[in-house]
Amino acid sequence: MTYVTFPEAKELDFVAIGRLCIDLNANEIHRPMEETMTFTKYVGGSPANITIGMSRLGMKTAFIGKIANDQMGRFIASYLERNAIDTSNVVTDRTGAVTGLAFTEIKSPTDCSILMYRDNVADLKLTPNEVQESLIAGAKVLLISGTALAQSPSREAVFQALDYAKKHGAVIVFDLDYRPYTWTSPEETAVYYNLAAEKCDIVLGTREEFDMMEKFEHNPEKDDHITAAKWFDYSAKIVIIKHGKDGSIAYTRDGVGHRAKSFPAKVVKTFGAGDSYAAGFIYGVMQGWTLEKSMEYGSAAACIVISSHSCSDAMPTAAAVDDYIERCNRGEITAS
Repeated sequence: MTYVTFPEAKELDFVAIGRLCIDLNANEIHRPMEETMTFTKYVGGSPANITIGMSRLGMKTAFIGKIANDQMGRFIASYLERNAIDTSNVVTDRTGAVTGLAFTEIKSPTDCSILMYRDNVADLKLTPNEVQESLIAGAKVLLISGTALAQSPSREAVFQALDYAKKHGAVIVFDLDYRPYTWTSPEETAVYYNLAAEKCDIVLGTREEFDMMEKFEHNPEKDDHITAAKWFDYSAKIVIIKHGKDGSIAYTRDGVGHRAKSFPAKVVKTFGAGDSYAAGFIYGVMQGWTLEKSMEYGSAAACIVISSHSCSDAMPTAAAVDDYIERCNRGEITAS
């Protein structure tokens, strides 16, 4: 069954809008950040990682965002270009804003945390009139990310992008990507997340992220069916609710919850899993696969990334995901 129909005859497969930052991942793993002395620099930010993931899977991609007028900003732009991502709508800030930094702590494969520096960051300075309508008009999919809704003018830029996507028939994906430290209050967060989600065709998030969105609603049992049903009254065709180790469930308008098997992984760190899962899942759905196969593909892509030190650098090619699935099926890969 086809749940989402993608427009044909578009130049771009996928365009994302939002956060572009730097990940500084701890080199000395299995120790707290207080004892970590060196870090390796990567491009980061959930929408950036997902776009890199889509590009590695062979999709024609572009990014809409804002970078600082500094060495870090130039590093980000260069990296996107080397990964065949159209940067014609990546704008350079001229106000003195800086690049956001995310320092990661890897205490153990299951105990990881992120320390973010997000004051006066360039990615939240993107304005509505800097969003190119023509770029979105030429794309099959627009992905938005929750962090970009946290402040103006980035917030308004996202809603402008949503309007363009609706106007030109793009499928809209919402990666909830909730980072509490970029918001001023839980009430503000819930309001803007809900306003954005009403316009989206595919919504992906953790159970905790959906709980945040339901601050003003009555769902004391945190029932997935109640959560998903709300969005089917708007534009949503697929709602994916992630339950950590218990896996993900993709809900559809017919009331069915679709599950897929997961794969073992030799886990180095936990972050990056959601971004690679999103890329793999969206790729699968765009190929016309079943939701179950698409979810399995996302799961395998996530396993590859959490088995690596990086997020963006580790985003796999289609051949790498196919090979990982085959090796798992042959029993050659076991969980760490």
